[in-house]
Amino acid sequence: MADKVIITCAITGSIHTPSMSPHLPVTADQITAASIEAAEAGAAVIHLHARHPDTGRPDQSPARFMEFLPRIKQQTNAILNITTGGGMGMSIDERLAPALQLEPEVASMNMGSFNFNISGAARALKEPSQPWERQYLEASKDLILSNTFTQIEKGMRSLGDKGTRFEFECYDVGHLYNLAHFADLGLVKPPFFVQCIFGILGAIGPDPENLMFMKSTADRLFGKDYRLSVLGAGRHQFPLITMGAILGGNVRVGLEDNLYLGKGQLAPSNADQVSKIRRILEELSLEIATPDEARAMLGTKGPDLVKF
Repeated sequence: MADKVIITCAITGSIHTPSMSPHLPVTADQITAASIEAAEAGAAVIHLHARHPDTGRPDQSPARFMEFLPRIKQQTNAILNITTGGGMGMSIDERLAPALQLEPEVASMNMGSFNFNISGAARALKEPSQPWERQYLEASKDLILSNTFTQIEKGMRSLGDKGTRFEFECYDVGHLYNLAHFADLGLVKPPFFVQCIFGILGAIGPDPENLMFMKSTADRLFGKDYRLSVLGAGRHQFPLITMGAILGGNVRVGLEDNLYLGKGQLAPSNADQVSKIRRILEELSLEIATPDEARAMLGTKGPDLVKF
C-alpha cells in the first residue's frame, strides 16, 4: 500500500466494434487525441491497439501503429504499451510484429490459451455500420485464443532481447502458474506487472472472491516480485478495479474493456473513465502514480530507447 496506484488506460482494443459506441476511437487522429486526453487525466500507461481507419476493424500492421505512436510520444510522457494480443484470427507473427519492430517500453503478453467468447455482444448490434462486425463477434463462439507455451516463449525471448517489459495478461488462475514457470526458467525477470482480467466468457468470472483468489495465488507464487493490476470487463469494471486498488493493486480502465461510465451511460471518452477512477482512488486517500513513478515501479527502459 506504500506505492502509488498506476492507472492504465486501454484506448480502443479489438473487442468492441464501431457500431457499439460513437465514442470508440478508430482513426489515428482519434486514438492520438484519446491517448493524450487519458494521460492528462492521470493515466500513466496507455495500452494501444490499432484499427483500419475506414472500417474500424482491428489492424496489427506496424505501419498502422506508426500513424499514432510518435504523435502520442511527442505530446505525453505516458508509458506506451503495445498489444501482442492483436485481434481475433491473427497469427502469432502478426500479433508480435508491431512490438518487435517498434520496441516499446511495455507490451502485453497473454499467459495462456482459452475460449474467448464475445458473441453475446452481437445482440446489441441492431444495424451494424460495418459488414464485418456481426460475423466477427459471432465467430468468437468457435474461437480459442491461442497462447501456447511455444508462442509465449517466442514473444518473451524476442521482445525481452529488446528490453521491452511485459504486462502479463492473466485471464485465469492457471495463467499465473504459467508465468511462474517462465520466471523459473529465467525468461522473464521481476518486477512482474500482472494484469488479472475478470469477466470474459471462457475465462475466470467477475466475482470478488475470484479476485481474492487470484491475488492470494499471485502472492504465493511471486511474493514481493510483482505488481498486481486489475481489469474488470464491462459493467464489472469500476467495482472490481476499486477493490483491487484497496487491496494494494493498480487499475485499468478504457473503452477497450468497458464502453460505459455508469449504468446506461456511454462513456464520452477514455479520459472520462480515467477521471472517474482517479476521483474514486483519491477519495480513498490513494495517490496516483506519474508516468516516471510508474517506470520506476515497473522497471521499464524509458521512452528514449523505443523505436518510434
